[in-house]
Parts: sequence; C-alpha cells; structure tokens
Amino acid sequence: MNIMDFNVKKLAADAGTFLSRAVQFTEEKLGQAEKTELDAHLENLLSKAECTKIWTEKIMKQTEVLLQPNPNARIEEFVYEKLDRKAPSRINNPELLGQYMIDAGTEFGPGTAYGNALIKCGETQKRIGTADRELIQTSALNFLTPLRNFIEGDYKTIAKERKLLQNKRLDLDAAKTRLKKAKAAETRNSQLNSARLEGDNIMVNFSYMLNFLHVKWLKIWAEEVTKSEQELRITQSEFDRQAEITRLLLEGISSTHAHHLRCLNDFVEAQMTYYAQCYQYMLDLQKQLGR
Repeated sequence: MNIMDFNVKKLAADAGTFLSRAVQFTEEKLGQAEKTELDAHLENLLSKAECTKIWTEKIMKQTEVLLQPNPNARIEEFVYEKLDRKAPSRINNPELLGQYMIDAGTEFGPGTAYGNALIKCGETQKRIGTADRELIQTSALNFLTPLRNFIEGDYKTIAKERKLLQNKRLDLDAAKTRLKKAKAAETRNSQLNSARLEGDNIMVNFSYMLNFLHVKWLKIWAEEVTKSEQELRITQSEFDRQAEITRLLLEGISSTHAHHLRCLNDFVEAQMTYYAQCYQYMLDLQKQLGR
C-alpha cells in the first residue's frame, strides 16, 4: 500500500466518522435519537470550569483597564506581546504632569512662591508616576500573567479534551443506534422469511430457494449485529477513557482557584503598597507647601 492509498482511505474514514457524528448530533437536536448523559459529578465539574473561565476573563480584562486606562496603549502592548517583543517605555500621566509642573515652576522662577510650589508638586507627581509604573509591573507579573496562563493554557487543554469527550459520546450513541437498528432489522427479516416459508407448502418449487435466502439473510444480519456489538464495546471503552481524562483535568480547577487566590492576595498587597506610597508622598507635599 502506498502513501497516497493510505491517505485516501484515512480521509474516507475521517469523512465517514464526521458524517456519523453530524447525523447523530442532528437527530438528537430533533429528538429522534437517544443521548448518553454525563454523570452529575462530571457535569458539575464542566460547569465549574466554564464559570471559572468566564469570570477569569472578565476580571483579567477589567484589571488591564484599571492599570492602563488608555485603550490605544493597551492595544500597542498586546501587539508587542504577540510579537514577543518588549513594548517601548513611555512616560505615564502623573510623570508627564509632574514634568509640566517642574518646567512651569522653573519658567516662573523657583524663588517665587508659585514657582517653588509647582516644582515641589511636580516632583511629587513624578514619584507617584514611578509608583504607578511599579504597580503595573508587579500586578502584571503576579496577577495578570497567572490568569492569562489559565485562559490560554489550562483552559484550552480542558476545552480540547471536552471536545474529544463530546465526539466520543457521539460515536458511542451512533454505535448504540446502529446496533438497535441492526437488531430490529434482524428480527423483522426473520419474521418476514418465516412467513414466506409457511407458504412453501403450496409453492413447493420455490421451497429450496426460499430456505436458502432465509438462511443467507439471517446470517448477514447476525454478522451485522455482531459487528455492531463489537463496535459498541469499543466506543464505550473509548468514551469511558476520555471521560476519565476529562474528569482528572477538571478536578484541577480547585487547585487553580487556590492559585488565583494567592495571586489575588499579591495584587491587593501591590495596591496597598501603591496607595500607601501615594498617601505618604501627598502628606509630605502638604507639609512642604504649608511651610
């Protein structure tokens, strides 16, 4: 067998599997086929994982907005991140305001009351800008990155295994449907042939032929039933194995919550440090201006 023959056969097999799943899925939606339900524990784990993913995304995105309110700057940082390049350092708003105040105070004269106050305010604003930069860096490293790693790593793996489980479940139910149809056809064929054989007493000339066909059809349907039963055993085994793999992955969500809790504590600590620094800076500035 050459490689082309193998590829063609594999393509045909994949197409057949895809069609079988599509038919099973459509019949389920139309209420024309039975569906194997997942056990309650697995369903709860799936719901927990989906809920975790949704809220993690929302928290992550809103934290990014909080740390960087400028949408254009966020887009630029996103592009650089995807290009695996470091975004150019830019002056932030407090630093820019501080520089303007210092320049204005210098222009008005450091010896004047207003000029001196502007310079002192500008220096404080620049310190706040530095603290703001440190908050963003610390939060991105200790809070945003773990959340993003879950969305882009762990959850993608969970979604992949969940999709495989869905496919295995469709294969299983399609096999159940085929076995059910094969058994029904076997029973119907047996009944029809038995009815014909009862009339053979009248049609003696066709007796041998009818008996031959009767045995032939019974053998064919018996083989079909046996084949369907074997296929059902295989698909049931594959489904059970995939369900176990998915379950083990999903049970890791509790560990994810524990990890994200530690990251949340780090984020709160970073904010506490930032606000404490800003408060102290403003307190010192107020004292300076008062003198």
